[in-house]
Amino acid sequence: MPATFRTVATFKSSAFNTSEHREYFINPGCFGDDVARWFAQQLRSKGHQAADEPGQEDFGWYLIFKVANVSHCLVVGYRPDDAAWIGWLERDRGLVGSLLRRRSRDIQPAAVVAIHEILSGSPQIRDVKWHFAHDFDHGREDLAKPDPSLP
Repeated sequence: MPATFRTVATFKSSAFNTSEHREYFINPGCFGDDVARWFAQQLRSKGHQAADEPGQEDFGWYLIFKVANVSHCLVVGYRPDDAAWIGWLERDRGLVGSLLRRRSRDIQPAAVVAIHEILSGSPQIRDVKWHFAHDFDHGREDLAKPDPSLP
């Protein structure tokens, strides 16, 4: 059954670090720690649980958070070619669930809505576009919509 909500967001913002390489970055250009911390603060301000600190990936950062008592993961990375941030929403499934590719299953609409409200409600964020993961993965960014629930 296809997803009813888009779960990949692209957006632009000049409020976050995209030029200063920090010594704790796993790889050069591994920006997004400040974005993930900002999302955590925004989620907490809306009454959701969020990890105190984000984790680092090879290409960016991830934040574990709960909406309606269901654990999700927001992965954030920077794409310098078009100066865009990318946020992927997944379920937090742990190692075994990740190995079994269950991270894309059962993403709760409330989690998507929470991230969308943060993005669309911030004056620091512009050009928010939501993508179905399969479209985004296949380079079909032209199919994006400004709202995650639009057909």
